[in-house]
Amino acid sequence: MFAAVLFDWDGTLADTRQAISLSFKKALEKVNVEVPDEFIERRIGIGAEETFREILRARNKHFDDALIKSLVQRKVQSELGLSNQVALLPGAVELLKSLRGKLKLALASMNNRLVVDHLLDKMRLKGFFDVVLTVEEVAHFKPHPEIFLKCSVLLGLSSEKCLVVEDSLFGVQAAKAAGMSCLAVLTGAYRKTELAKAGSDMIVTSLLDTKILRFILQ
Repeated sequence: MFAAVLFDWDGTLADTRQAISLSFKKALEKVNVEVPDEFIERRIGIGAEETFREILRARNKHFDDALIKSLVQRKVQSELGLSNQVALLPGAVELLKSLRGKLKLALASMNNRLVVDHLLDKMRLKGFFDVVLTVEEVAHFKPHPEIFLKCSVLLGLSSEKCLVVEDSLFGVQAAKAAGMSCLAVLTGAYRKTELAKAGSDMIVTSLLDTKILRFILQ
């Protein structure tokens, strides 16, 4: 049925929640802004630039593009320094190994290239993916479908041949807007009801669920 699987990274293949929250908070020290973990966690997937904009708007803080770029750079450097706090989620490697050679695999992350490449190298996962796209390669953030559509073009496949694996509301919305099927995993900051309402075709608790392979390879 499917010819490719497009994976999100943060919260889907890797447990990056703590590292991301800490890196945002460290960057925000520059502008004397504090924000709860949940505010950040529920925005993982829309890109750091947009997250900083939403945080500063919520705190009625003036900002311009230069400040946003500076905050993103600080966040990226902090996140790189916190890479030891990142772990692959249970079942991630096993699923990738089971799919490799059977379908094309892509990674479509709204995190920054430096962070994604560093973690893929550190965890020896780079060789699994035919395509790796990050926030720098797109003009629009999830829930816009651009990153998934660009993946399908690079893979040489139509949208209906692609399955997206996501944990966030934004990611599910982006997948459905791209005309792709979406398997949602309850390993992020969103409830099952939220992911179902967004249009997920299947929802699992973790990547260890044996129904995943049957769904993908049916």
